[in-house]
Amino acid sequence: MVRRSKGPKTRARKKLRQRPSVRPTITKFLQEFSLGQSVALEPEPSSHKGMPFHKFKGSIGKVVAKRGRAYVVEIRIGNSIKQVISRPEHLKVI
Repeated sequence: MVRRSKGPKTRARKKLRQRPSVRPTITKFLQEFSLGQSVALEPEPSSHKGMPFHKFKGSIGKVVAKRGRAYVVEIRIGNSIKQVISRPEHLKVI
């Protein structure tokens, strides 16, 4: 038997699907966010670097810090607060 893969994108085929006609513009990769700004996590399937884990898709949080090209976003899930590091192409302003 073959051992089952347990990588970061397992069971995410439908979540990370994108039509070929819909490609992001360059401005999506260059957008800037200020600290304290509300953002939604929407992974961009064509860019793999800095993509948040697929269970956080659609989550809303606040930008806490900037780390290189990426941003640290705090998300509240139940009673716990999670910090997700994500690049700007995977974030959307609310």
